[in-house]
Amino acid sequence: MKILAAAETREADAYTIKNEPIASIDLMERASQAFVKFFTEHFHSRRTIHIFCGTGNNGGDGLAVARILIQKKYNIQAYLVNFKDKGSPDFLTNLERLKKIHEPELITDKGKFPVFTEDDVVIDAIFGSGLTRPVEGIFAQVISEINEKAKHIVSIDIASGLFTDTPSQKGAIVTPSLTITFQTPKLAFLIPENEKYVGAWVAVNIGLNREFIENTPSSNYMLTSGMVKKMIRERRKFAHKGDFGKAIILSGSMGKMGAAVLAARACMRTGAGLLTMQIPQCGYNIIQTAVPEAMVTVDSQKDYLTQFPDLTPYSVVGMGPGIGTHPETTRMLYKLLENHTNPMAIDADAINIIGKNRFLLEKLPEGSILTPHLKEFERITEPCNNHFDRLEMQRKFSQKYKVVVILKGANSSISLPDGRILFNTTGNPGMATGGSGDVLTGMITGLLAQNYRPSEAAMLGTYLHGLAGDLAEAKLGREGMIASDILKEIPQAFLQVKK
Repeated sequence: MKILAAAETREADAYTIKNEPIASIDLMERASQAFVKFFTEHFHSRRTIHIFCGTGNNGGDGLAVARILIQKKYNIQAYLVNFKDKGSPDFLTNLERLKKIHEPELITDKGKFPVFTEDDVVIDAIFGSGLTRPVEGIFAQVISEINEKAKHIVSIDIASGLFTDTPSQKGAIVTPSLTITFQTPKLAFLIPENEKYVGAWVAVNIGLNREFIENTPSSNYMLTSGMVKKMIRERRKFAHKGDFGKAIILSGSMGKMGAAVLAARACMRTGAGLLTMQIPQCGYNIIQTAVPEAMVTVDSQKDYLTQFPDLTPYSVVGMGPGIGTHPETTRMLYKLLENHTNPMAIDADAINIIGKNRFLLEKLPEGSILTPHLKEFERITEPCNNHFDRLEMQRKFSQKYKVVVILKGANSSISLPDGRILFNTTGNPGMATGGSGDVLTGMITGLLAQNYRPSEAAMLGTYLHGLAGDLAEAKLGREGMIASDILKEIPQAFLQVKK
């Protein structure tokens, strides 16, 4: 699913109007009908609905929604904010249509603001996706009143005051509990600092020209189940373990062997044929007991890693979970990057070591997959003031070093060397727990071992990791989840996607 910029969405509107062909007022009606369909499935007609409309096309949507809901026997009160006989042509058309069955109230100053009950719903249709400057004056006052007094707020297309493609500057912004957007999601919905200005969101199909959308270049996408399902390969009847790769994971140190256990189990659960764990001596009994399916090679050092074996027999190397940042471990990583040119899975302390020795970035094997959380990413790049800038930094990082970066978090962003960024659609806050990232590293290592391309391994691993977390949440809730719960659901995540 593409994420279109505001300008591209306007172009899709214009192309649809010209080539369907359809009048702009009829396209607005179709969008309003799509909004109402979803709305009426989730909000019953016994509630009072207050609809606040600006004078542009988003306000026109609001007026059309008001009329359609009245026809469906909803109790509606529409409001025109700062209306002075001017508005977009489609706004004015829908105003005349609404006036035949309902007279909207005018809001021109704060003193005339309506009163809401706890069960009332406010629909926000003041400003749409074309907004480019902060909201001020009477509009800011109305938004402030809505945020303060309404318990249930639904925004049409995008919250009024929120910018679509750039950081929102100081100004009033509606804080909806739900956004019903048109056709495709907005980039703003996926930005952490915008969380309270989006709420839950859903995209409803309004019939914009599919061919135009497919042919419109985009660098941002949503990672969906349909995309992931196509990647999963069926296993041949006469396949054997050698067909599914030989992985080695360099992991663990004194006090951090749990990370090695989680990564190892996840690698095997994701389908790797053979797994070897390179660990310090202190972890030998732990790994042999906790992961009997894995083979083990032991470092000469007791508490941390200082060496790696001949890597020729292995399909892929996973590196980082729990290794610490001891100087000898740093030297080992330097030698590894000097001598190994195949794509690697790199996480955790391996990223921290690279962050302290940035010359190692130039030695990253092309196609490697890095899985940093926010602070780890800043250690190999620079701090950013907002997530829009961080996304561009992530994009350029992948392009410069020809690697894949999975920036972990809600809607984890996956940047590819070709400049695309994909946002994951699975996962939940219960996964914010120690060891969750080690599970992801193991999964990606297992997929690379099976000869999935790095882009495929990153997308498939991230989606399945989040889905396993969602399956665990359904059984345990968010607060009680631990990383092992995610790991246990990996097989069921595969089954669910394949179905």
